[in-house]
Amino acid sequence: MIPRNALAASATLHCLTGCAIGEILGLMIGTAAGFSTAATIALAVVLAFFFGYLLSVIPVLRSGAGIGVAVRVVIFADTLSITVMEIVDNAVMAVIPGAMDGGLVNPIFWVGMMIAFAVAFAAAFPVNRYLIDRGKGHALMHKYHEGHDGHDGHDGHDGHDGHDGHDHDHGSGDDHGAGHHHRKDES
Repeated sequence: MIPRNALAASATLHCLTGCAIGEILGLMIGTAAGFSTAATIALAVVLAFFFGYLLSVIPVLRSGAGIGVAVRVVIFADTLSITVMEIVDNAVMAVIPGAMDGGLVNPIFWVGMMIAFAVAFAAAFPVNRYLIDRGKGHALMHKYHEGHDGHDGHDGHDGHDGHDGHDHDHGSGDDHGAGHHHRKDES
C-alpha cells in the first residue's frame, strides 16, 4: 500500500529527474554551441520534456504495453507536472542574479539550478497530489508499474489509500482512453 503523499512525491521526483537531465544537457549543449540565452532555455525545455517522458515510457513499455499506449499514458500522466516544473524552474533561474550569465563553470549557475529544482519540486508536488487524488497523473501509470518498484501484489487499486477498491474508468474525460488498456497478463 502506497500512501498518496508518497506516490505524489515519487511521481514528482520522477519528473524532476527527467527534467534535470534535459535541463542540464540542454544548457550544456546551448552553452557549448554558443546559443543565445533564449535558444539555450528553449533547448533545455524541449530536452526536459523529452527525458521526462522517456523515463516514464520505459517502465510502461516494460509492463507489456505497446508504444502507442505507453506514449499516450505518459503524455496524459506527466505533461501538467513537467509543465509546472519547467515554468517554475526557468522562472527561478531567471530571477537569480547571474545564474544564466555565468556559464556552466560558475558556481552561481549550479547553486541556482539546485534552488530552482527544489522550488520546482515544491510547486509540482501539489499538482501531482491533486492529479493522483482524481485518478489522473501518475495514477494512470500506476497499473503499468505493478510488479515493479515495490508495487507487487495488487490488482486495480485495491487497498490503496484514497481508492475505493474499484478499478476506476480512467479512460473517461480528458485522458482519451489511456486507461482502457490492459496489461499483457490480463484477459
